[in-house]
Amino acid sequence: MAIQFRLNPMVLKTVPLFAAFSDQQIAMLLNYVQHRSYPRNVYVMQAGDETDSLYVILSGKVKVVISDDQGREVILGFMGPQDFFGEMGILDDAPRSASVYTLEPCEMLRLSRTGFVSCIKENADVAMLVIRNLVRRLRDADRKIESLALVDVSGRVARLLIDMAQESDGRLVVPRMPAKQEIARMIGASREMVSRVVKYLETRGLIRAERRSVAILDRNISRTLKPVK
Repeated sequence: MAIQFRLNPMVLKTVPLFAAFSDQQIAMLLNYVQHRSYPRNVYVMQAGDETDSLYVILSGKVKVVISDDQGREVILGFMGPQDFFGEMGILDDAPRSASVYTLEPCEMLRLSRTGFVSCIKENADVAMLVIRNLVRRLRDADRKIESLALVDVSGRVARLLIDMAQESDGRLVVPRMPAKQEIARMIGASREMVSRVVKYLETRGLIRAERRSVAILDRNISRTLKPVK
């Protein structure tokens, strides 16, 4: 269950979505924004819910999922500080298309539908940021469809690791390696198959486990792989 706090106006100035706002616009925005806190392992929103707001993550991490009546789950992605979600349903006036679940305690801003529509009407920078975000998600969806249709499980695991990796001291590192079950749910494979692929990558010297992180030892990992059976 979310806990609501009194909003400090200075918080809004730290959010890229509102970075171009004047002090007067920030003051107006306060009428439409709430500061909320969510504990770990709760739903912020669920697929099928009425769309009435947009959320901006200030701290913490969430996963975006879709599931069926049998409880089977597909992970669409993860989000963290400065990411926002919930805008699609506001733009097309449709129910929530996915569920968002907290993996850590989270602090968020909740912007009402009225406030969001006002923002994009009055500020071109906000409208462009929202458009770019939607385009990025569309490209990500296209890439996932391509992977599911044309790339084997080995390639999908390798591509996911590259996508999640970050530069660190001249190395490419996945700072927090997801559980194998989570990887399976992200790429449409079984946990057992993911385990075999990860073990294969390690024995080939393409990746190296380092506590909870994973170092990518070959940046062309997806090109050098052979299918794992």
